[in-house]
Amino acid sequence: MKKPNKVVLAYSGGLDTSAIIPWLKENYDVEVIAFVADIGQSKKDLNGIEKKALDSGASSCHIFDLKEEFIRDYVYPVLKTGALYEGNYLLGTALARPIIAKKQVELALNIKADSLCHGATGKGNDQVRFEMAYASLAPNLHVIAPWRQWKLHSRESLLRYLHERNISIQATLEKIYSKDENVWHISTEGGLLEDPWNQSNEDCWNWTTNPEDAPEKPEYIILKLKKGCVISVNDQQLKPLKCVEKLNDLGAKHGIGRIDIIENRLIGIKSRGCYETPGGTIITTAIKAIEQLVLDRESFRWREKIGLEMSSVVYDGRWFSPIRKSLQAAADELSSEINGEVMLKLYKGSVTAVQKKSPNSLYSLEYATFGKDEVYNQSDADGFIRLFSLSSRIRAKNKFK
Repeated sequence: MKKPNKVVLAYSGGLDTSAIIPWLKENYDVEVIAFVADIGQSKKDLNGIEKKALDSGASSCHIFDLKEEFIRDYVYPVLKTGALYEGNYLLGTALARPIIAKKQVELALNIKADSLCHGATGKGNDQVRFEMAYASLAPNLHVIAPWRQWKLHSRESLLRYLHERNISIQATLEKIYSKDENVWHISTEGGLLEDPWNQSNEDCWNWTTNPEDAPEKPEYIILKLKKGCVISVNDQQLKPLKCVEKLNDLGAKHGIGRIDIIENRLIGIKSRGCYETPGGTIITTAIKAIEQLVLDRESFRWREKIGLEMSSVVYDGRWFSPIRKSLQAAADELSSEINGEVMLKLYKGSVTAVQKKSPNSLYSLEYATFGKDEVYNQSDADGFIRLFSLSSRIRAKNKFK
């Protein structure tokens, strides 16, 4: 690999990437272009970010508003699959990485850069997610991963490094938690959460009201779905981003969407995090309610398998792979009839589908009733059970020969 000349850095404005800019210039004598993806993180993280990048030594800073595309083209499609990593996690961080990497690559190719850089640590999942995307989209671009190369392995050393170069930053030694935020979710890790025997406290939660302090009266909302996607809230038609934002507000108010989990990272380390996905929890509940009406038994089981596989594919960073596209195609087909309306009850941390209807429902009161009906002949079950149990009866007879 020849010496890099121009590198595009996925820049957040935080401590790590602020140190990476001068480190790249010192160790590679390279022009550094900062790339910022606005995916719904806190406004205080974006305020003055261009000046921060330039003051740290970047030659330019490019900011892209990706919130609408993120929800529309990444979050909503995966919701159709029912993907929940290890049964709980709605993949808030994992879903954001492919769109960030894709736009970073596009910028690099557009300005004829020869290298890419990210600030993911050598312990986490994001290094794999970023570099899997880079390899899939631009394998000829060189990748620089400072956390796997430099000797700055603590917050103290990073702050000292910047201080020695007269680069000012608002970060301090007092930071306790590591947080990742976008319009879909916010995660909190580190601090007291590193000991699984410690109970989380209110410092571990950012968006949602403590369920104990949530309103004493439940709130009822109606979501309308078309092809597995929420298209309206309380009869107000909304684009995907606005829908998520509205449901985030409603869910947060009622303390919905909190999980405190220990997950298996891709590289083998277990980690603990407090995740908040209020709008996503509401949407997932609504989709499942309509799926219960519409999907037959085999289709429902197939959708569950798709969701299980998709959760690992997304978590592992294999977004731009044939398997992800294949799973998505299968989920899109199954979702083609997931149309209907759901009334949801929001109350003290829980969301419950209390009413649901669909023009494609397979539920039939005539067949399901415990009362008298004119459509179902119960004696038909005799032959069904005899054939269904045939192998069991043959096996049992063989034991007694």
